[in-house]
Order: sequence, then C-alpha cells, then structure tokens
Amino acid sequence: MIAYIIRRLFGAVLTLLIVSMITFGIFYLVPRWAGGTAEDLASRYVGRTASPEAVAEAAKALGLTDNFFKQYWDWLHAIFAGRDFIFGGSTYHCPAPCLGYSFIGRNPVLPDILDRLPVTASLAFGAAIIWVILGVSTGVLSALKRGSIFDRAAMGFALGGVSLPIFWTGLVSLVIFSYGLGWTARGGSYTPIEQNPLDWAYDLLLPWITLALLFSAAYARLTRAGMLETMGEDYIRTARAKGLRERTVVTKHGLRAALTPIATIFGLDVGLLLGGAVLTESTFSLPGIGKYAIDAITASDMPKVMGFVIFSAGFVVIANLIVDVVYAVIDPRVRLA
Repeated sequence: MIAYIIRRLFGAVLTLLIVSMITFGIFYLVPRWAGGTAEDLASRYVGRTASPEAVAEAAKALGLTDNFFKQYWDWLHAIFAGRDFIFGGSTYHCPAPCLGYSFIGRNPVLPDILDRLPVTASLAFGAAIIWVILGVSTGVLSALKRGSIFDRAAMGFALGGVSLPIFWTGLVSLVIFSYGLGWTARGGSYTPIEQNPLDWAYDLLLPWITLALLFSAAYARLTRAGMLETMGEDYIRTARAKGLRERTVVTKHGLRAALTPIATIFGLDVGLLLGGAVLTESTFSLPGIGKYAIDAITASDMPKVMGFVIFSAGFVVIANLIVDVVYAVIDPRVRLA
C-alpha cells in the first residue's frame, strides 16, 4: 500500500509540473505565436487604462523580454522562494508560494484566493453531501425497482437535471423561492460559519440544492447502471443462496462494488468545485473563487486569472490522488496497477 501511494504521489507531482508548463505556455507562449509583443503581455498585468510608460516598465520588471524558458523558471522559482517586483519606483514582494502578483490590486494573488476559499469549500462540500445521498439512494432504489413507475419517474427527473444548465435553474430558483416566496436567502448572501452556523446554512441552502440537482442526476443514473450490472453477478446469487438478508446483499455486496466508479467521479467533481464553481457562484453572487476568476477576467488581470487556473488544477490533481487511494481501499486489486 505504501509503495502504491508513493507511486501516485510521484505521478501527482509530475502531473502538476506538466500542467504548470502547459498553463504558462498558454498565457505566455501562445500570445507570442499570435504576434503579441512583450508590451501586449504587460498590458494584461497593469490593466487596459495604464500609460505606455507603465506598460513598458511592467514588461521590463516582469522579464517579459527574456526567452520563454527563463520566464518559466523565474515563475516556477517564485512559487517556492517568492519574488520581488520593481514597478513605479517601488518594490513589491510576493511571498512564497507566489502564484502571481496583481499590479492592478497591488497585492499577491494567493492570499486573495485563500480568503475566498471558505465560500467555495462551503458550497462544494454542502452540495456534495446532498447530491451523494440523493443520487446514490435514488439510483439504488431505481435499480431494485427496475421498470416501475418510480424508476421511470426518477430517471426522467435525472435526465432533466442533467440537461438543465445551472445558471438557468439557479435564476429560476432565486425568482421563485427567494424573491417570490421568501423561503431562502437572496443572491449575494453569505455568512461565515464561525459567525453563525444557522445563517451560514440558510444562505447556502438554495445554492446547495441547485448545484446538487445537477450532480445528483448524473450520480443516480450511474448508480442505477452499476447496481443493475452488479446485482446480476454470480456472487450475488450465492449470497442470497446462503440465506443472507436482502438488505445485507444489497448494501454489503451489491452497492460496494457499484461504488467504485462513484468514488472516481465524486473525487474529481469535488476537486473541480473546490477549484471554483464559476457558474454557481456567479449566478448567486457568492464571493468565492469562481466569482474571483470572473472578476479577474473582466478586469483583464492576468496574474489573477493564471493564479486561479494553477490553483484549480492543483485541486483536481489532489482530488485524483485521493480517489486513487480510496480506490485501493475499496478494491485492493488496483494496488497492483
């Protein structure tokens, strides 16, 4: 098991390195291929309204006139050792780990992202609990009642949940339940959990349900398919022949085998959400990482956008690593892979 985890850790580090190279190339190399100059790149750091002198100074301070490999090395070195930027006669320090420095906001990127992380984490984990419970239980019941009215209704509802975009269901939910009936908090409401847990849950209830509706539909269909395949296996018939209770057969033998693909997509989905639930946070005006990315794109603040991309990629890689370990616990055969 230890050797398996070490292999996966090495693979995760290598993946992060490759992702950083690709991301850096997209932001720095591709614009050069398209004919962009160092000043064009620098304008994305200091904003559209900066003077030509400020743009030229930023290009020099950021080393945008250097070759691509030196730029990448300086950026990678800043993640581990920090970096100083000289701009406008002043020196700005970006402490390690430095994912970038915003010259528009005059502050490092990572602290801003970490300040908004609790909002995104609250949204992701709260919705995850709802969609796993709702999706898996619905999928199991649909598989056990295959062809029934419940099965057809549940799968029809799941198909609708997958098809409807989150920004549409979110806006409709706000109009009906928040502004119409007044049952839930209005958009833009967020209370930190350490201040008042009840207000925290009340503010996030509608975003949780809206986001969970989208994911639970996919989980219900996947669980149903897995259960239908598993419940027809020989070992299930053997367990029943031994006289085991049906509940034990379903939960201990059938559901455990069907949970393997669920664990995979669950880890990746949570990792993606922790990297920023962009549409959900924008729809409900939640001050999370996704809203931070939208604001950065609107302001043409490239360090913030790039920092968000790297931070999100790191969450996805970490989630994939956790899924691999959980996989090994559920099914020991994967340790040999």
